[in-house]
Amino acid sequence: PQAKLIFIISLFLGTTFTISSNHWVMAWTGLEINTLAILPLISKSHHPRAVEAATKYFLVQATASTLVLFSSMTNAWYTGQWDITQLTHSTSSLILTAAISMKLGLAPFHFWFPEVLQGSPLTTGLLLSTVMKFPPITLLFMTSQSLNPSLLTVLAILSVAMGGWMGLNQTQTRKIMAFSSIAHLGWMTIILVYYPKLTLLNFYLYAMMTAAVFLTLNSMKVLKLSTLMTAWTKAPSLSTILLLTLLSLAGLPPLTGFLPKWLIIQELTKQDMAPAAMIISLLSLLGLFFYLRLAYCATITLPPHTTNHMKQWHVNKPISPSIAVLTTLSIMLLPISPMLATLV
Repeated sequence: PQAKLIFIISLFLGTTFTISSNHWVMAWTGLEINTLAILPLISKSHHPRAVEAATKYFLVQATASTLVLFSSMTNAWYTGQWDITQLTHSTSSLILTAAISMKLGLAPFHFWFPEVLQGSPLTTGLLLSTVMKFPPITLLFMTSQSLNPSLLTVLAILSVAMGGWMGLNQTQTRKIMAFSSIAHLGWMTIILVYYPKLTLLNFYLYAMMTAAVFLTLNSMKVLKLSTLMTAWTKAPSLSTILLLTLLSLAGLPPLTGFLPKWLIIQELTKQDMAPAAMIISLLSLLGLFFYLRLAYCATITLPPHTTNHMKQWHVNKPISPSIAVLTTLSIMLLPISPMLATLV
């Protein structure tokens, strides 16, 4: 427990370092502390798959950190500026875009993310999908005025497409959540140059909904769809909660998940990017398909085909307050969207 506490404190310390720094080297230090703190949490189970996931994660993040350092040094070489907001050199901003895309798992640098998430426990998967994405997104937010809009748009559309298509035939819940994360990052990236605060709002709402889903899955001990199919008899209330949160992640109207998509499409049409808005909206239908499949598996009472799992005993297990609060926020924030819009 002491070691785990140290790792989690280091995680939050690294994140705080990065988001509060003005100097590139401090930001880089924060990213490194983050990477090193999450590695033991990934490889905790000593299963070969977990060790493999930790190795992949380390290699990808080390490469991305090197590129961040390289881009900031190139910028400092040409402009004499180490300030994060002063990234004016074009080659530096291109290298930085590639580096942060690798850190986040944006397509075409997304291949490591599903594998790493599949090898880690659900709680670590939650940290990887939310807390670990925050520092790179703040770096993008701070450098947003000097990034290339057309490159980001291409990366975003590619991410939403990849996240949708590759998630279609998955049976493991962690891999489905990984592809869902890639698709959501696409939505955040496309609006980054035009309305950076909307990217942050989208990230906060996404982190909240993902946390609700991961905690529910963790509470039900569900790692694959066949287990999810028989979970209804065991925990009906949790399955209902999961259904609503998944539909919110898909972005269906009366739920919270619709809010960022709506604001992003509105902003894109204001910026004369209606074709991009149309493409990204159509591609998010792919994501809707696998969310609906997950929701269908979660709330179906009797699976149509016999699975290898026995029917579970019904257990009146109390729902943890964190799941209750996160789910309530994940499905009921749409009516206060005017207030959220004024905040951003």
